[in-house]
Amino acid sequence: MSQIAAASSRTIKEFLRERPVLFWTIAWPIIWVLIGSFVFVSGAPKEIVPYLRGATTIAMMVFALMIAGVANLPSNIASDREHGLLAKLMSMPISPWKDFTGRLLGLVAFSCIAAALVTAVGLACGARFSSTGINVLQAVGFLLLVICASAGIGLLVGTFIKHVHGAVMTGVGISVITAAVSGMFMPYSALPSSLQQFARLYPVASANSSATYALLGEEMAGYNPLAASQIGLTAGLSVFLLVLGTILYSRFCWRME
Repeated sequence: MSQIAAASSRTIKEFLRERPVLFWTIAWPIIWVLIGSFVFVSGAPKEIVPYLRGATTIAMMVFALMIAGVANLPSNIASDREHGLLAKLMSMPISPWKDFTGRLLGLVAFSCIAAALVTAVGLACGARFSSTGINVLQAVGFLLLVICASAGIGLLVGTFIKHVHGAVMTGVGISVITAAVSGMFMPYSALPSSLQQFARLYPVASANSSATYALLGEEMAGYNPLAASQIGLTAGLSVFLLVLGTILYSRFCWRME
């Protein structure tokens, strides 16, 4: 447990002291919450503006979680590799799963901070949600799936991209492109049918729609993602990505040095 706690503490501290990490994970989503709350809602009926702001807040909270997993986690791994820390860890009696568990716990803690700040700004801008306690718990569950899927993708990037700059740019590129084509930056109904299918398949986008549906209803989500088959697909793919990333990280990343 001490090894896991040490890895978790180190990960959180590295995230908090890196300005690019703070910008992409916290400042950038907050900027888009502000833009979406006061620019993109112009012309919309006043009675639905608070809920449009709510949808924007959820999407940017999910984007923050995605950036944390897909970009920040691999940059953290690459930084340890470049500074020789990963080689030192491999020379010690530390198993890869303990290192991974510590990094994941640090990622979850940092992601919660980012999500809380983005949500606070959204609420301050007038975002509102029509939900009950059970809906909130459902939304939290789907946000955890976002973390799982994003961490899995991040582990894949961190395993095969050796340098910090490359890991960051690859992670940010994956996050921005997939978010743009899966309905996180625009209404689901505005996507062509092929991208709507991708949005249902891509677990991060599907979990975003599920959280939006739970907190705001089908009108804001664009479709009903809470069908049993869709929930099973989202959860299954999220766990699959996390397991795949963990396996490849433990088998290859610790042997590349």
